Amino acid sequence: MKFFSTNNSDHQVDLAEAVIRGLAPDQGLYMPVEIPVLAKDLLDKFPEMSFQEIGYEVIGALFSTALSQAQIKELVDHTLTFDAPLVKVEEDVYSLELFHGPTLAFKDFGARFCSKLMSMLMEKSDRKVRVLVATSGDTGSAVANGFLGVDGVEVIILFPKGKVSELQEKQFTTLGQNITALEVDGVFDDCQRMVKEAFLDAELNEKLLLTSANSINVARWIPQCLYYFYAFSRLPKNDKKVAFAVPSGNFGNIAAGILAQRMGLLIDQFVAATNVNKVVPDFLNGADFNSMSSIATISNSMDVGNPSNFPRLLALYGNDEQLLKENVKGYFYSDEATVEVMQKVEKSGYTMDPHGAVGYLGLTDFMADNSDYQGVFLETAHPGKFRETVEKALNLKLELPERLAAFMDGEKKVEVLGNDFEEFKGYLISL
Repeated sequence: MKFFSTNNSDHQVDLAEAVIRGLAPDQGLYMPVEIPVLAKDLLDKFPEMSFQEIGYEVIGALFSTALSQAQIKELVDHTLTFDAPLVKVEEDVYSLELFHGPTLAFKDFGARFCSKLMSMLMEKSDRKVRVLVATSGDTGSAVANGFLGVDGVEVIILFPKGKVSELQEKQFTTLGQNITALEVDGVFDDCQRMVKEAFLDAELNEKLLLTSANSINVARWIPQCLYYFYAFSRLPKNDKKVAFAVPSGNFGNIAAGILAQRMGLLIDQFVAATNVNKVVPDFLNGADFNSMSSIATISNSMDVGNPSNFPRLLALYGNDEQLLKENVKGYFYSDEATVEVMQKVEKSGYTMDPHGAVGYLGLTDFMADNSDYQGVFLETAHPGKFRETVEKALNLKLELPERLAAFMDGEKKVEVLGNDFEEFKGYLISL
């Protein structure tokens, strides 16, 4: 299996290089040269298959030329150790709960897959891999816990000071071992910029073997397509079309859904729902794509002003902007609207976190104009991960799951860094 750079389709590498390099030398994102299409009769069997069995088929179709069947089974079994239930919230509206993993966020799927695949690919190497991760919240905790204790891998997480919830911070700043947290005096986009610059710095890459576990890495991005196949297979079978609404920040999650669509999954419409960091919704509604400085919101994991995965959205539709705009509708929402809908849905018996609430808003606004649809919104994190925000919005006391509460007892250990790349480079060289 070959992967090309979104900046140069002639630059092609194998799976190992795409995963270990993370970002192409020309700053492009890696994409599969060929996207396999699953047979309709196989897709028709998915409702009777388990999550793991669906995973074997999908990952097998994607990676069978690079991995053995035994490796594919081991990879899927390591990744899918928890469920992603589809929960009915109201008529024709379903929540896909992606928070039943170790850190209670959707990124557990990609992080577990990435750490296992990377260890497989590096098994015979005597070099230490340094994984650089920029996080606005859940990526840091998922990657840190996914890679914790993995031999030959050191994880360095950059996060913006004061812009990540206390619980999210605790999940990646208290672990120790091979996990280091750098608290950056800036915003998420500064963290992301510094990581990208590190990958492109010749001196650094001569001295160190650097890679990424952000969604820019295909090993983090691709496995997210699995829960789209699974959720679709659990929807009621009727004459209605299907829409998936995805709360979006870096846009890797929705790009994985589009990958599933390209592989044959009959999703009729995607809804990209954001907070006021609305670069992509603006583009989808007719504006030019212009990055912006990120704005802090209560749905902080989506506070991204320059989404890294936007080139993947275009590449999945052959760089046809019009086709992208036809298949993906964009909506954005204020904190006030987010809180209001959290309160409304709570009264009907379902508690959402702020990110899921933004997804719900996008889905229901789309369906208000399209009555021939049933829809799924992605509930990407447990409400307890944003306990202070949720409790304030809903005027209630949340009980934290035991594995979340345990993190709060850990001691935060960080190194403080400015938002200048040269300072970050000096830190890496000193390792």
